Amino acid sequence: MRALVVLNAHSGTGCGPDHVAQLRELFADTALQAELVLARNGEEMLAAADRAHAEGFGLVVAGGGDGTQSAIASRLAGTELVQGVLPLGTLNHFAKDLGIPLRLEEAVRTLAQGRVLEIDVGEVNGRVFINNSSLGLYPVIVRERELQQLHLGKSKWRALASASLHATEGRPAMAVRVDAEGEQQLRRTPFVFVGNNRYTMEGLAIGGRASLQDGQLALYMGRRGGRLALVQLALRALLKRLRQDEDFELITGPAFVVSTTDPRLRVATDGEVTWMDSPLRYRVRPRALRVLVPAKA
Repeated sequence: MRALVVLNAHSGTGCGPDHVAQLRELFADTALQAELVLARNGEEMLAAADRAHAEGFGLVVAGGGDGTQSAIASRLAGTELVQGVLPLGTLNHFAKDLGIPLRLEEAVRTLAQGRVLEIDVGEVNGRVFINNSSLGLYPVIVRERELQQLHLGKSKWRALASASLHATEGRPAMAVRVDAEGEQQLRRTPFVFVGNNRYTMEGLAIGGRASLQDGQLALYMGRRGGRLALVQLALRALLKRLRQDEDFELITGPAFVVSTTDPRLRVATDGEVTWMDSPLRYRVRPRALRVLVPAKA
């Protein structure tokens, strides 16, 4: 199979010439006819995925973290092209949920010997996401973290801790209305989190998914507002002591309409923050993305 391997130059600790040379050697030991492309920004990643359509590639490999996987998936969802995953990011949630090995040699072996799995993707106002989307406190924290990294030179984790404390200062819960399958719910909550399929948010397993094929979105809302409650929630998450029934309200379904009092708001999709118009129209696209996973997964 012809494979176009799109590498994000800025994923994780970076993907430089040495990394590219190592990957060329690994792919040379497989039956794949791999062409490697080093993308410097999102536009180049999307252009490479579009070229794969035009030039008849059967496999597009996304080399990077969850943002890179999401960008490539946005172009491949609903097509016959197969997405491969090279987990080169910091957290690699998508790869972990699919059971894809994090070691580079094993991940490349999966691309050569794996099987195709059809999985769901989520969509909000036309924008595809593979992991989750959120509004409220989380996009504010992400934006603040990016500013602190850019202007203050802080590491990602120091910036995240500082941004979390800053974002919770005097921030009231927002009023939201959720329309789901003919029922309407009004709530005041610090955040809304929508997962592509259901997440485990309890005990020692926080943030993983047992399946990406259930054809469902899972909407979580924080039950408590106020800075103290949010700090306590963060501490319980850090100590892996979350309790889903106590900390979150959960709604599942194939589609939601989320409305707020603000006509425009920041929305995070797989870690990327953009402005969107309210209401937010969420839907699941069942088994719309073809992805390579280990043969015995």
